[in-house]
Amino acid sequence: MIHKAQFKAYLQLTRLDRPIGIYLVLWPALWALWLAADGMPPISILIIFVLGAVIMRSAGCVINDYADRHFDGYVSRTCTRPLATGLLTERQALKFFLLLCLLAFGLVLFLNPFTIFLSFGAVLLAVLYPFMKRHTFWPQAFLGAAFAWAIPMAFAAIQNDVPWQAWVVFAVTLIWALVYDTAYAIADKEDDLKLGIKSTAILFGQHVRAIIGLFQFLMLLGFIWIGNLFDLSWLYYGSVLIAAMLFLYHQYLLSFNQTQKAFKAFLNNHWVGLVILVGIMLDTL
Repeated sequence: MIHKAQFKAYLQLTRLDRPIGIYLVLWPALWALWLAADGMPPISILIIFVLGAVIMRSAGCVINDYADRHFDGYVSRTCTRPLATGLLTERQALKFFLLLCLLAFGLVLFLNPFTIFLSFGAVLLAVLYPFMKRHTFWPQAFLGAAFAWAIPMAFAAIQNDVPWQAWVVFAVTLIWALVYDTAYAIADKEDDLKLGIKSTAILFGQHVRAIIGLFQFLMLLGFIWIGNLFDLSWLYYGSVLIAAMLFLYHQYLLSFNQTQKAFKAFLNNHWVGLVILVGIMLDTL
């Protein structure tokens, strides 16, 4: 039997009390569903992708804590995580990760065979990302690929195909991860340097704000390209303009060169995804 403290520890592992990660996975998945369906997708597929985003993000948090189990105890922000405190064992975390993956796979089984095949890529990327922080300064790119993998899956679920235009949406989402997760990494930079963990925030050094700005500009160009590819109207382009203003606000926050302001910029990024989703939804009514 799982006692109350362990139950809370499992919930803490999933970070369900911090839904920002769910939003950052979900909004691009919904972009793809609406674009692929040219409007409202089938309710059954919509429910599967919403639940899948919640479950796979939770699974990603679990495997991330497993990968960081020997480091989290030395970082003030993560020292109370269940694996760092010993509330849960490594074996329990791995079993929980496998259970979440099985639940997500159970959802995918209601979709077509092509989407089921693509789902194995989602699990591979979810497992790969946390360990990349030891080997490359670009773990944020792997996170972006993991978060963006819902896009080809969404097109496959709707169209039983992944047209090349879907990979443009994938690329824009990957760039977005470089934007928000680099801002997130700024907040962890001091601890990461001590522990030998790599990130784009460390790689970019004193130029980090300018390079985030470059990625933001590339992302906006990508949004304009998406609008052209899918023949979207001024309603969508209005949402792109709002996203641009949000990026300017994030640049303002980053100008303070403070970890708290950088973390605030990270958190605020989900509004970019939501604004773009609303623009797509309004355009395809």
